[in-house]
Amino acid sequence: MTTGMNKLNITSTIVSMLFCMLMGCNPVDEAPPAPLEPFPSQNQVEYQQLEFIGFIHFTVNTFTDKEWGYGDESPSVFNPSDLDVRQWARIARQAGMKQLILTAKHHDGFCLWPSKYTEHSVKNSPYKNGKGDIVREFVEACRAEGLKVGLYLSPWDRHQASYGQPAYITYYRNQLEELLTQYGEINELWIDGANGGDGYYGGARETRKIDRKTYYDWPGTLKMIYKWQPKITVFSDAGPGVRWIGNEHGHAGDPSWSIIEKDSLVIGGSDQEYLNHGSPDGTDWIPGQADVSIRPGWFYHSHEDSLVKTPEHLVDIYYKSVGRNALLLLNFPPDKSGRIHPTDSANVMQMQEILRATFNENLSTDIEVNASSRYKDVALYAPGQVLKDNLTTFWMAAKNDANPALTLSSDKAVTWDRLLIQEPIQLGQRISSFVVEIDQNGSWETVFEGKTIGYKRIVRLPHPVSTSKTRIRFTGFRGDPAIAYVGLFLAGLLDKASYSGSVQH
Repeated sequence: MTTGMNKLNITSTIVSMLFCMLMGCNPVDEAPPAPLEPFPSQNQVEYQQLEFIGFIHFTVNTFTDKEWGYGDESPSVFNPSDLDVRQWARIARQAGMKQLILTAKHHDGFCLWPSKYTEHSVKNSPYKNGKGDIVREFVEACRAEGLKVGLYLSPWDRHQASYGQPAYITYYRNQLEELLTQYGEINELWIDGANGGDGYYGGARETRKIDRKTYYDWPGTLKMIYKWQPKITVFSDAGPGVRWIGNEHGHAGDPSWSIIEKDSLVIGGSDQEYLNHGSPDGTDWIPGQADVSIRPGWFYHSHEDSLVKTPEHLVDIYYKSVGRNALLLLNFPPDKSGRIHPTDSANVMQMQEILRATFNENLSTDIEVNASSRYKDVALYAPGQVLKDNLTTFWMAAKNDANPALTLSSDKAVTWDRLLIQEPIQLGQRISSFVVEIDQNGSWETVFEGKTIGYKRIVRLPHPVSTSKTRIRFTGFRGDPAIAYVGLFLAGLLDKASYSGSVQH
């Protein structure tokens, strides 16, 4: 343990020195303190900046009208009449997503690529007379639209005869190798927590249970994954790159820590409330990913065409995921033709238009920022840095500041109902509680009380407020508070309709 901590201390010192060199500061007098452990890798910082990504659920279930295929489905049922993978990627890009993830193999075991390790794949389907490779079409479409690529490979396989036996681990790893070595750079691997249960299993038609802690030998599998794709982000209940948020509603908790205790996590067997909140006492940096489907189900069902989430509902989900320090993963499933349904497409586009209308105009441009103190009293960490929309410049409070605060002032009243605030997460997540106040006739009035901030926190007020001064007081922190960005915004009418609550606590 001591050796590990020494390595972390050395790493954090190097991070500080490199940051100071980048900013052109004096390493002795102006360097920031070492990042607060645990802190993210550069890859994790870049991953969280994706913010909004998409999921594509598409397999035999689309044609059998199931959510979980049993594993006995014939490949002949997989026959999209008008497959347009480029449409999926185009819609995702236009909706503001930065990445798409495809279910290359769901629990039914049917493979969307011509795997040489099974006959239960697209190669034995009518699609392109067995000559198709939807994984390849998918990655090429994503790259053509400027999207990063993610793949989902279910650890559970209800078709494979060897599932539950040691031989299946070799089978699973062989398929991982195919996906991670034949299609170029893959940005994310999505590992589902559903493991073991009833299935076809090569005709056995029985229930098979596995020990989720030991059966898959995840440490050994992860070594292989990183050998094939060194920069890949691995999603699961236990990360290690990004973790499940603990529900399928797209809601992160408050508090929402990117910090958690990895040793307490088990893929498919972790405490969902713990996953939802994380813990300031954790030893590992594993941010949360909030997954949700635009429909009640994850695969397409025609009877759900009238149940697609409205744009206003999707906006509410955005605030409860991205606006609470998590990534939003939104699923829209292609129909039997192989295209995304027009309602799904229209609603996600409208969602993005609502958000753009709110966040296009930052009302903080002519505002002066003052602070209770600043780190080492040097300009590099001055309060005005929070008006710059990036993570590399920031205000930091002095070490002895017991009541750190930022005050945004203007010559005339500013009307706002959305406040966006970010920590420079490369220095670790520090703030555990904060209060937002406005000046009303010379007195401070509390309009919001929140807990964590992290990469991004968006405060929503039920009604606009007009004030010439807005103050943010940091009432709880595990390290000297540091803020990279603050912005004030006024929501449009459709955005206001997405929120029906009162002052949040």
